Amino acid sequence: MTWTRYLARRPDTQLLSPNGTPDPPAPDAPRAVVIGAGFGGLAAAVRLLARGYRVTVLDRLDQPGGRARVFRQDGFTFDAGPTVITAPFLFEELWQLMGCRLADDVDLVPISPFYRIRFPGGEVFNYTGDADAMREEVRRFAPGDVAGYERFVEKSEEIFEVGFEELGHAPFSRLRDMLKIVPAMVRLGSYRTVHGMVARYIDDERLRRVFSFHPLLVGGNPFTTTSIYALILFLERKWGVHYAMGGTGALVDGLASLITEHGGQLRLGADVDAITLDGGDRASGVRLRSGEHLKADLVVSNADVTATYRDLLPDSAAPRARQRLKRARHSMSLFVWYFGTRRTYDDVAHHTILMGERYEELLDDIFHRKTLADDFSLYLHRPTATDPSMAPNGCDAFYVLSPVPHLESGDPWDEEQAERYRPKIARYLGETVLPGLEDEIVTSRTLTPRGFRDDYRSVKGAAFSLEPVLRQSAYFRPHNASADVDDLYVVGAGTHPGAGLPGVLSSARVLDTVAPDPEAF
Repeated sequence: MTWTRYLARRPDTQLLSPNGTPDPPAPDAPRAVVIGAGFGGLAAAVRLLARGYRVTVLDRLDQPGGRARVFRQDGFTFDAGPTVITAPFLFEELWQLMGCRLADDVDLVPISPFYRIRFPGGEVFNYTGDADAMREEVRRFAPGDVAGYERFVEKSEEIFEVGFEELGHAPFSRLRDMLKIVPAMVRLGSYRTVHGMVARYIDDERLRRVFSFHPLLVGGNPFTTTSIYALILFLERKWGVHYAMGGTGALVDGLASLITEHGGQLRLGADVDAITLDGGDRASGVRLRSGEHLKADLVVSNADVTATYRDLLPDSAAPRARQRLKRARHSMSLFVWYFGTRRTYDDVAHHTILMGERYEELLDDIFHRKTLADDFSLYLHRPTATDPSMAPNGCDAFYVLSPVPHLESGDPWDEEQAERYRPKIARYLGETVLPGLEDEIVTSRTLTPRGFRDDYRSVKGAAFSLEPVLRQSAYFRPHNASADVDDLYVVGAGTHPGAGLPGVLSSARVLDTVAPDPEAF
Protein backbone atom coordinates (compact mmCIF):
# COMPACT_ATOMS: atom_id res chain seq x y z
CA MET A 1 0.00 0.00 0.00
CA THR A 2 1.49 3.35 -0.99
CA TRP A 3 1.49 6.29 1.39
CA THR A 4 -1.05 8.23 -0.75
CA ARG A 5 -3.42 5.27 -0.59
CA TYR A 6 -2.79 5.10 3.15
CA LEU A 7 -3.85 8.72 3.63
CA ALA A 8 -6.91 8.18 1.45
CA ARG A 9 -7.87 5.25 3.67
CA ARG A 10 -7.45 7.34 6.82
CA PRO A 11 -8.75 10.85 6.00
CA ASP A 12 -9.46 11.43 9.69
CA THR A 13 -5.72 11.80 10.28
CA GLN A 14 -5.69 15.15 8.50
CA LEU A 15 -8.66 17.14 9.85
CA LEU A 16 -7.64 20.09 7.72
CA SER A 17 -9.48 23.42 7.68
CA PRO A 18 -10.52 24.93 4.30
CA ASN A 19 -7.18 26.76 3.95
CA GLY A 20 -5.28 23.47 4.18
CA THR A 21 -3.89 23.76 7.72
CA PRO A 22 -5.19 21.88 10.76
CA ASP A 23 -7.51 23.76 13.07
CA PRO A 24 -5.73 24.46 16.38
CA PRO A 25 -6.76 22.12 19.20
CA ALA A 26 -9.89 23.25 20.99
CA PRO A 27 -9.33 24.55 24.55
CA ASP A 28 -11.28 21.61 25.94
CA ALA A 29 -9.80 18.99 23.60
CA PRO A 30 -8.33 15.84 25.18
CA ARG A 31 -4.71 16.16 26.21
CA ALA A 32 -1.91 13.87 25.12
CA VAL A 33 1.49 13.81 26.83
CA VAL A 34 4.44 12.45 24.86
CA ILE A 35 7.51 11.28 26.79
CA GLY A 36 10.66 11.81 24.75
CA ALA A 37 11.41 14.14 21.84
CA GLY A 38 13.19 11.62 19.63
CA PHE A 39 11.90 11.09 16.12
CA GLY A 40 9.21 8.70 17.36
CA GLY A 41 7.91 11.16 19.94
CA LEU A 42 8.02 14.14 17.59
CA ALA A 43 6.23 12.21 14.84
CA ALA A 44 3.60 11.00 17.32
CA ALA A 45 3.04 14.57 18.51
CA VAL A 46 2.48 15.83 14.96
CA ARG A 47 -0.03 13.09 14.26
CA LEU A 48 -1.94 13.66 17.49
CA LEU A 49 -2.04 17.42 16.86
CA ALA A 50 -3.41 16.80 13.37
CA ARG A 51 -6.21 14.76 14.91
CA GLY A 52 -7.19 17.50 17.34
CA TYR A 53 -5.43 16.60 20.59
CA ARG A 54 -3.74 19.15 22.82
CA VAL A 55 -0.18 17.84 22.89
CA THR A 56 2.74 18.35 25.26
CA VAL A 57 6.11 16.77 24.46
CA LEU A 58 8.55 16.31 27.36
CA ASP A 59 12.26 15.58 27.17
CA ARG A 60 14.87 15.46 29.92
CA LEU A 61 17.65 16.77 27.62
CA ASP A 62 18.23 20.43 26.78
CA GLN A 63 17.40 19.95 23.09
CA PRO A 64 14.96 17.81 21.11
CA GLY A 65 16.05 14.80 19.05
CA GLY A 66 16.98 12.14 21.61
CA ARG A 67 19.58 9.98 19.89
CA ALA A 68 19.32 12.44 16.99
CA ARG A 69 20.51 15.36 19.08
CA VAL A 70 23.28 17.63 17.78
CA PHE A 71 26.75 18.29 19.22
CA ARG A 72 28.45 21.58 18.36
CA GLN A 73 32.03 22.28 19.34
CA ASP A 74 35.00 24.21 17.97
CA GLY A 75 33.05 25.33 14.92
CA PHE A 76 32.03 21.76 13.95
CA THR A 77 28.50 20.34 13.90
CA PHE A 78 28.01 16.63 14.61
CA ASP A 79 24.76 14.71 14.26
CA ALA A 80 24.83 12.45 17.29
CA GLY A 81 22.82 9.60 15.83
CA PRO A 82 20.93 8.73 12.64
CA THR A 83 22.64 9.79 9.42
CA VAL A 84 21.10 7.48 6.80
CA ILE A 85 17.75 8.92 5.67
CA THR A 86 15.56 6.61 3.60
CA ALA A 87 11.83 6.65 2.79
CA PRO A 88 11.65 10.48 2.83
CA PHE A 89 7.90 10.33 2.16
CA LEU A 90 7.44 9.49 5.84
CA PHE A 91 8.77 12.96 6.69
CA GLU A 92 6.84 14.60 3.85
CA GLU A 93 3.65 13.06 5.22
CA LEU A 94 4.17 14.72 8.63
CA TRP A 95 4.54 18.14 7.06
CA GLN A 96 1.48 17.51 4.89
CA LEU A 97 -0.59 16.68 7.96
CA MET A 98 0.16 20.21 9.17
CA GLY A 99 -0.73 21.72 5.79
CA CYS A 100 2.96 22.43 5.08
CA ARG A 101 5.70 21.28 2.75
CA LEU A 102 8.86 19.58 3.93
CA ALA A 103 10.84 21.25 1.16
CA ASP A 104 10.01 24.69 2.59
CA ASP A 105 11.83 23.84 5.82
CA VAL A 106 14.37 21.11 5.05
CA ASP A 107 16.52 20.52 1.98
CA LEU A 108 16.85 16.76 1.47
CA VAL A 109 19.46 15.83 -1.12
CA PRO A 110 20.20 12.38 -2.58
CA ILE A 111 23.53 10.71 -1.82
CA SER A 112 25.48 8.59 -4.29
CA PRO A 113 27.02 6.20 -3.71
CA PHE A 114 24.71 5.17 -0.91
CA TYR A 115 27.72 3.50 0.70
CA ARG A 116 31.31 2.89 -0.31
CA ILE A 117 32.23 -0.51 1.10
CA ARG A 118 35.93 -1.16 1.60
CA PHE A 119 37.37 -4.60 2.24
CA PRO A 120 40.59 -5.32 4.18
CA GLY A 121 42.52 -5.93 0.96
CA GLY A 122 41.60 -2.48 -0.33
CA GLU A 123 38.87 -3.56 -2.80
CA VAL A 124 35.98 -1.08 -2.93
CA PHE A 125 32.32 -1.73 -3.80
CA ASN A 126 30.28 1.37 -4.67
CA TYR A 127 26.71 0.64 -3.53
CA THR A 128 24.23 2.84 -5.41
CA GLY A 129 20.61 2.99 -6.49
CA ASP A 130 21.48 2.63 -10.18
CA ALA A 131 20.43 -0.83 -11.34
CA ASP A 132 22.91 -0.99 -14.22
CA ALA A 133 25.81 0.31 -12.14
CA MET A 134 25.06 -2.18 -9.37
CA ARG A 135 24.93 -5.05 -11.84
CA GLU A 136 28.36 -4.05 -13.12
CA GLU A 137 29.79 -3.74 -9.61
CA VAL A 138 28.60 -7.27 -8.87
CA ARG A 139 30.05 -8.46 -12.18
CA ARG A 140 33.40 -6.82 -11.32
CA PHE A 141 33.59 -8.80 -8.08
CA ALA A 142 32.00 -12.09 -9.14
CA PRO A 143 30.61 -12.49 -12.71
CA GLY A 144 28.92 -15.74 -11.74
CA ASP A 145 26.77 -13.96 -9.11
CA VAL A 146 25.05 -11.44 -11.42
CA ALA A 147 21.99 -13.63 -12.08
CA GLY A 148 21.67 -14.55 -8.41
CA TYR A 149 21.98 -10.91 -7.39
CA GLU A 150 19.11 -9.96 -9.72
CA ARG A 151 16.95 -12.71 -8.25
CA PHE A 152 17.79 -11.43 -4.77
CA VAL A 153 16.66 -7.90 -5.76
CA GLU A 154 13.36 -9.42 -6.94
CA LYS A 155 12.98 -11.23 -3.61
CA SER A 156 13.76 -8.03 -1.71
CA GLU A 157 11.02 -6.24 -3.64
CA GLU A 158 8.57 -9.03 -2.86
CA ILE A 159 9.39 -8.83 0.85
CA PHE A 160 9.20 -5.01 0.74
CA GLU A 161 5.68 -5.05 -0.75
CA VAL A 162 4.40 -7.11 2.17
CA GLY A 163 6.74 -6.29 5.04
CA PHE A 164 6.89 -2.52 4.56
CA GLU A 165 3.99 -1.33 2.43
CA GLU A 166 1.35 -3.58 3.98
CA LEU A 167 2.57 -4.38 7.48
CA GLY A 168 4.95 -1.56 8.44
CA HIS A 169 2.13 0.64 9.74
CA ALA A 170 -0.30 -2.14 10.75
CA PRO A 171 -0.82 -2.79 14.47
CA PHE A 172 -0.18 -6.25 15.89
CA SER A 173 -2.21 -5.92 19.06
CA ARG A 174 -3.86 -9.34 18.88
CA LEU A 175 -2.55 -12.81 18.15
CA ARG A 176 -5.00 -13.19 15.29
CA ASP A 177 -3.34 -10.19 13.60
CA MET A 178 -0.15 -12.24 13.53
CA LEU A 179 -1.82 -15.46 12.47
CA LYS A 180 -3.28 -13.74 9.40
CA ILE A 181 0.18 -13.00 8.02
CA VAL A 182 1.86 -16.31 8.86
CA PRO A 183 1.24 -17.82 5.38
CA ALA A 184 2.75 -14.76 3.68
CA MET A 185 5.72 -14.75 6.04
CA VAL A 186 6.38 -18.45 5.41
CA ARG A 187 6.12 -17.89 1.65
CA LEU A 188 8.61 -15.01 1.88
CA GLY A 189 11.02 -17.10 3.96
CA SER A 190 10.98 -14.84 7.02
CA TYR A 191 12.11 -17.81 9.13
CA ARG A 192 15.49 -17.45 7.43
CA THR A 193 18.05 -14.89 8.51
CA VAL A 194 19.16 -11.99 6.33
CA HIS A 195 22.54 -13.61 5.69
CA GLY A 196 20.87 -16.96 5.06
CA MET A 197 18.59 -15.34 2.49
CA VAL A 198 21.50 -13.59 0.75
CA ALA A 199 23.52 -16.82 0.71
CA ARG A 200 20.73 -18.57 -1.21
CA TYR A 201 21.38 -16.27 -4.17
CA ILE A 202 25.02 -15.12 -3.92
CA ASP A 203 28.17 -17.24 -3.59
CA ASP A 204 30.98 -14.67 -3.32
CA GLU A 205 31.77 -14.11 0.37
CA ARG A 206 32.53 -10.42 -0.12
CA LEU A 207 29.20 -9.84 -1.88
CA ARG A 208 27.39 -11.75 0.86
CA ARG A 209 28.73 -9.13 3.26
CA VAL A 210 27.73 -6.26 0.94
CA PHE A 211 24.12 -7.39 0.78
CA SER A 212 23.69 -8.58 4.37
CA PHE A 213 25.16 -5.78 6.52
CA HIS A 214 21.96 -3.69 6.62
CA PRO A 215 20.57 -5.20 9.87
CA LEU A 216 23.51 -3.62 11.70
CA LEU A 217 21.96 -0.24 10.87
CA VAL A 218 18.93 -1.20 13.00
CA GLY A 219 20.69 -3.11 15.77
CA GLY A 220 20.57 -6.61 14.35
CA ASN A 221 23.02 -9.40 13.62
CA PRO A 222 22.72 -10.42 9.93
CA PHE A 223 23.12 -14.06 11.04
CA THR A 224 20.12 -13.94 13.42
CA THR A 225 17.92 -11.09 12.16
CA THR A 226 14.78 -12.24 10.36
CA SER A 227 15.08 -11.99 6.58
CA ILE A 228 12.14 -9.60 6.47
CA TYR A 229 14.84 -6.96 6.89
CA ALA A 230 16.13 -7.90 3.44
CA LEU A 231 13.48 -5.42 2.30
CA ILE A 232 15.93 -2.61 3.09
CA LEU A 233 17.77 -3.25 -0.18
CA PHE A 234 14.66 -2.52 -2.24
CA LEU A 235 13.54 0.31 0.04
CA GLU A 236 16.82 2.10 -0.69
CA ARG A 237 16.54 1.28 -4.40
CA LYS A 238 13.01 2.71 -4.52
CA TRP A 239 13.51 6.00 -2.64
CA GLY A 240 17.25 6.41 -2.39
CA VAL A 241 19.48 7.47 0.50
CA HIS A 242 19.28 11.14 1.46
CA TYR A 243 20.96 13.74 3.60
CA ALA A 244 19.34 16.79 5.24
CA MET A 245 21.43 19.88 4.56
CA GLY A 246 22.53 21.22 7.92
CA GLY A 247 22.47 17.66 9.27
CA THR A 248 19.78 15.34 10.61
CA GLY A 249 19.24 17.98 13.29
CA ALA A 250 17.52 20.09 10.61
CA LEU A 251 14.74 17.48 10.51
CA VAL A 252 14.49 17.53 14.30
CA ASP A 253 14.24 21.33 14.34
CA GLY A 254 11.64 21.24 11.58
CA LEU A 255 9.44 18.78 13.46
CA ALA A 256 9.80 20.73 16.70
CA SER A 257 8.68 23.88 14.87
CA LEU A 258 5.70 22.08 13.33
CA ILE A 259 4.57 21.13 16.81
CA THR A 260 5.01 24.50 18.52
CA GLU A 261 3.69 26.56 15.59
CA HIS A 262 0.49 24.50 15.46
CA GLY A 263 -0.48 24.67 19.11
CA GLY A 264 1.63 21.98 20.73
CA GLN A 265 4.06 22.43 23.60
CA LEU A 266 7.67 21.23 23.76
CA ARG A 267 9.21 21.25 27.23
CA LEU A 268 12.91 20.53 27.51
CA GLY A 269 14.73 19.71 30.73
CA ALA A 270 11.52 18.02 31.89
CA ASP A 271 12.55 14.70 33.43
CA VAL A 272 9.64 12.24 33.73
CA ASP A 273 9.74 10.25 36.96
CA ALA A 274 6.57 8.18 36.54
CA ILE A 275 3.49 7.52 34.45
CA THR A 276 0.53 7.99 36.76
CA LEU A 277 -2.44 5.65 36.72
CA ASP A 278 -6.14 6.10 37.39
CA GLY A 279 -7.77 3.07 38.93
CA GLY A 280 -4.59 1.03 38.61
CA ASP A 281 -4.80 0.21 34.91
CA ARG A 282 -5.33 3.45 32.96
CA ALA A 283 -2.68 6.06 32.21
CA SER A 284 -3.77 9.44 33.59
CA GLY A 285 -0.66 11.56 33.09
CA VAL A 286 2.95 11.85 34.20
CA ARG A 287 4.83 13.06 37.24
CA LEU A 288 8.09 14.93 36.73
CA ARG A 289 11.10 14.60 39.00
CA SER A 290 10.40 18.18 40.05
CA GLY A 291 7.14 16.92 41.57
CA GLU A 292 4.89 18.53 38.95
CA HIS A 293 2.00 16.39 37.76
CA LEU A 294 0.68 16.72 34.20
CA LYS A 295 -2.73 15.19 33.66
CA ALA A 296 -3.46 13.54 30.32
CA ASP A 297 -6.14 11.57 28.56
CA LEU A 298 -3.50 9.45 26.91
CA VAL A 299 0.25 9.01 27.30
CA VAL A 300 2.70 8.13 24.53
CA SER A 301 6.16 6.94 25.54
CA ASN A 302 9.09 7.36 23.18
CA ALA A 303 11.42 6.41 26.02
CA ASP A 304 13.24 3.07 25.85
CA VAL A 305 10.42 0.51 25.94
CA THR A 306 12.02 -1.63 28.65
CA ALA A 307 12.67 1.44 30.80
CA THR A 308 9.07 2.57 30.22
CA TYR A 309 7.65 -0.60 31.75
CA ARG A 310 10.40 -1.18 34.31
CA ASP A 311 11.03 2.33 35.62
CA LEU A 312 8.07 4.57 34.79
CA LEU A 313 5.17 2.36 35.86
CA PRO A 314 4.35 1.11 39.39
CA ASP A 315 5.62 -2.37 40.24
CA SER A 316 2.06 -3.67 40.26
CA ALA A 317 1.32 -2.47 36.71
CA ALA A 318 1.92 -4.51 33.55
CA PRO A 319 3.52 -7.57 35.19
CA ARG A 320 3.31 -9.62 31.96
CA ALA A 321 5.06 -7.00 29.86
CA ARG A 322 7.65 -6.48 32.56
CA GLN A 323 8.49 -10.20 32.67
CA ARG A 324 8.66 -10.51 28.87
CA LEU A 325 11.00 -7.54 28.64
CA LYS A 326 13.16 -8.91 31.44
CA ARG A 327 13.83 -11.93 29.23
CA ALA A 328 14.16 -9.97 25.98
CA ARG A 329 17.30 -9.81 23.87
CA HIS A 330 18.65 -6.30 23.41
CA SER A 331 20.60 -4.95 20.47
CA MET A 332 24.31 -4.40 20.50
CA SER A 333 25.69 -1.03 21.53
CA LEU A 334 28.02 1.36 19.72
CA PHE A 335 31.25 3.18 20.31
CA VAL A 336 30.95 6.48 18.44
CA TRP A 337 33.82 8.89 17.90
CA TYR A 338 33.05 12.38 16.61
CA PHE A 339 36.05 14.27 15.29
CA GLY A 340 37.06 17.16 13.08
CA THR A 341 40.20 17.58 10.99
CA ARG A 342 42.15 20.66 9.97
CA ARG A 343 42.20 19.42 6.36
CA THR A 344 39.72 17.77 3.98
CA TYR A 345 39.79 14.20 2.66
CA ASP A 346 38.14 14.78 -0.67
CA ASP A 347 38.31 11.18 -1.88
CA VAL A 348 36.28 9.86 1.08
CA ALA A 349 32.57 9.28 0.40
CA HIS A 350 29.68 10.54 2.53
CA HIS A 351 29.05 7.01 3.89
CA THR A 352 31.85 4.44 4.08
CA ILE A 353 31.68 0.91 5.47
CA LEU A 354 35.08 -0.52 6.41
CA MET A 355 34.77 -4.29 6.64
CA GLY A 356 37.11 -6.06 9.04
CA GLU A 357 38.90 -9.34 8.41
CA ARG A 358 36.28 -11.29 10.36
CA TYR A 359 32.52 -11.13 9.79
CA GLU A 360 30.42 -13.86 11.41
CA GLU A 361 33.04 -14.46 14.10
CA LEU A 362 33.18 -10.76 15.01
CA LEU A 363 29.39 -10.60 15.18
CA ASP A 364 29.40 -13.65 17.47
CA ASP A 365 31.78 -11.77 19.77
CA ILE A 366 29.47 -8.75 19.83
CA PHE A 367 26.03 -10.36 20.05
CA HIS A 368 26.57 -13.77 21.65
CA ARG A 369 29.85 -13.91 23.54
CA LYS A 370 29.55 -10.20 24.45
CA THR A 371 33.29 -9.81 24.22
CA LEU A 372 35.01 -6.62 23.11
CA ALA A 373 37.24 -7.86 20.31
CA ASP A 374 40.58 -6.43 19.26
CA ASP A 375 39.36 -6.05 15.67
CA PHE A 376 36.31 -4.23 14.32
CA SER A 377 34.24 -3.23 11.33
CA LEU A 378 33.40 0.47 11.08
CA TYR A 379 30.91 2.92 9.61
CA LEU A 380 32.46 6.28 8.73
CA HIS A 381 30.25 9.32 8.18
CA ARG A 382 31.68 12.37 6.39
CA PRO A 383 28.81 14.88 6.07
CA THR A 384 31.16 17.53 4.70
CA ALA A 385 31.37 15.46 1.51
CA THR A 386 27.90 16.88 0.82
CA ASP A 387 27.57 19.82 3.22
CA PRO A 388 30.73 21.85 3.94
CA SER A 389 28.76 23.98 6.44
CA MET A 390 29.19 21.22 9.02
CA ALA A 391 32.85 22.24 9.55
CA PRO A 392 34.99 25.41 9.38
CA ASN A 393 36.42 26.31 5.98
CA GLY A 394 39.03 23.85 4.80
CA CYS A 395 38.08 21.26 7.46
CA ASP A 396 36.17 18.00 7.55
CA ALA A 397 33.64 16.69 10.09
CA PHE A 398 33.40 12.95 10.74
CA TYR A 399 31.92 10.40 12.98
CA VAL A 400 32.92 6.77 13.06
CA LEU A 401 31.01 4.08 14.87
CA SER A 402 32.06 0.62 15.87
CA PRO A 403 29.44 -1.98 16.90
CA VAL A 404 30.34 -3.30 20.36
CA PRO A 405 28.60 -5.48 22.98
CA HIS A 406 26.09 -3.83 25.27
CA LEU A 407 26.83 -3.46 28.96
CA GLU A 408 26.19 -7.12 29.81
CA SER A 409 29.78 -7.56 28.62
CA GLY A 410 30.93 -6.12 31.94
CA ASP A 411 33.12 -3.48 30.28
CA PRO A 412 32.90 -0.25 32.31
CA TRP A 413 33.28 2.08 29.32
CA ASP A 414 34.66 4.78 31.55
CA GLU A 415 36.86 7.54 30.16
CA GLU A 416 39.97 5.38 30.52
CA GLN A 417 38.55 2.54 28.45
CA ALA A 418 37.18 4.93 25.82
CA GLU A 419 40.61 6.50 25.45
CA ARG A 420 42.19 3.08 24.98
CA TYR A 421 39.70 2.11 22.26
CA ARG A 422 39.59 5.41 20.33
CA PRO A 423 43.30 5.48 19.32
CA LYS A 424 43.00 1.97 17.87
CA ILE A 425 40.28 3.22 15.55
CA ALA A 426 42.26 6.37 14.75
CA ARG A 427 45.32 4.31 13.78
CA TYR A 428 43.23 2.01 11.59
CA LEU A 429 41.59 4.93 9.78
CA GLY A 430 44.99 6.56 9.33
CA GLU A 431 46.35 3.39 7.75
CA THR A 432 43.39 2.99 5.38
CA VAL A 433 41.19 5.90 4.24
CA LEU A 434 42.37 8.92 6.29
CA PRO A 435 46.17 9.12 5.92
CA GLY A 436 47.93 11.11 8.60
CA LEU A 437 44.72 11.35 10.63
CA GLU A 438 46.26 11.48 14.11
CA ASP A 439 48.16 14.66 13.23
CA GLU A 440 45.11 16.36 11.69
CA ILE A 441 42.53 16.09 14.51
CA VAL A 442 41.43 19.43 15.97
CA THR A 443 38.32 18.41 17.94
CA SER A 444 37.09 15.13 19.39
CA ARG A 445 34.40 13.57 21.59
CA THR A 446 33.08 10.04 22.15
CA LEU A 447 29.83 8.27 22.97
CA THR A 448 30.08 4.83 24.61
CA PRO A 449 27.60 2.16 25.75
CA ARG A 450 27.72 3.84 29.15
CA GLY A 451 26.66 7.08 27.44
CA PHE A 452 23.71 5.35 25.79
CA ARG A 453 22.63 4.18 29.24
CA ASP A 454 23.18 7.47 31.05
CA ASP A 455 22.24 10.01 28.36
CA TYR A 456 19.31 8.16 26.81
CA ARG A 457 18.36 5.77 29.63
CA SER A 458 18.81 2.90 27.25
CA VAL A 459 18.61 -0.38 29.12
CA LYS A 460 21.97 -2.21 29.03
CA GLY A 461 23.30 0.66 26.93
CA ALA A 462 21.74 -0.94 23.85
CA ALA A 463 21.88 1.46 20.91
CA PHE A 464 18.71 0.20 19.19
CA SER A 465 16.54 -1.18 22.02
CA LEU A 466 15.37 -4.77 21.33
CA GLU A 467 17.22 -7.00 18.89
CA PRO A 468 15.19 -7.60 15.67
CA VAL A 469 15.00 -11.39 15.79
CA LEU A 470 11.88 -13.20 14.57
CA ARG A 471 10.50 -13.93 18.04
CA GLN A 472 10.78 -10.22 18.89
CA SER A 473 8.99 -8.98 15.77
CA ALA A 474 5.41 -7.94 14.93
CA TYR A 475 3.02 -9.41 17.56
CA PHE A 476 5.98 -10.63 19.64
CA ARG A 477 7.42 -7.12 19.93
CA PRO A 478 6.02 -4.77 22.62
CA HIS A 479 2.70 -3.53 21.28
CA ASN A 480 2.19 0.05 20.17
CA ALA A 481 -0.95 0.08 22.32
CA SER A 482 -0.09 -1.30 25.74
CA ALA A 483 -1.84 -4.60 26.40
CA ASP A 484 -1.70 -3.96 30.16
CA VAL A 485 -2.36 -0.24 30.68
CA ASP A 486 -5.23 1.52 28.93
CA ASP A 487 -4.46 4.81 27.16
CA LEU A 488 -0.72 4.08 27.17
CA TYR A 489 1.02 3.88 23.80
CA VAL A 490 4.62 3.16 22.87
CA VAL A 491 6.58 4.42 19.87
CA GLY A 492 10.22 4.21 18.86
CA ALA A 493 12.81 1.55 18.14
CA GLY A 494 11.61 -0.96 20.75
CA THR A 495 8.09 -1.39 19.45
CA HIS A 496 6.61 -2.46 16.09
CA PRO A 497 7.92 -2.25 13.42
CA GLY A 498 11.43 -1.61 14.80
CA ALA A 499 14.51 0.58 14.71
CA GLY A 500 15.85 2.81 11.96
CA LEU A 501 14.19 6.03 10.82
CA PRO A 502 11.51 4.34 8.65
CA GLY A 503 10.64 1.97 11.50
CA VAL A 504 10.52 4.65 14.18
CA LEU A 505 8.40 6.99 12.04
CA SER A 506 6.10 4.09 11.15
CA SER A 507 5.62 3.27 14.84
CA ALA A 508 4.06 6.72 15.23
CA ARG A 509 1.98 6.07 12.13
CA VAL A 510 0.44 3.05 13.89
CA LEU A 511 -1.08 5.45 16.44
CA ASP A 512 -3.54 6.59 13.78
CA THR A 513 -5.06 3.12 13.99
CA VAL A 514 -4.74 2.20 17.67
CA ALA A 515 -5.19 5.53 19.50
CA PRO A 516 -8.80 6.78 19.79
CA ASP A 517 -10.02 9.92 18.10
CA PRO A 518 -10.46 12.90 20.45
CA GLU A 519 -14.23 12.60 20.22
CA ALA A 520 -14.00 9.30 22.11
CA PHE A 521 -13.14 11.11 25.36
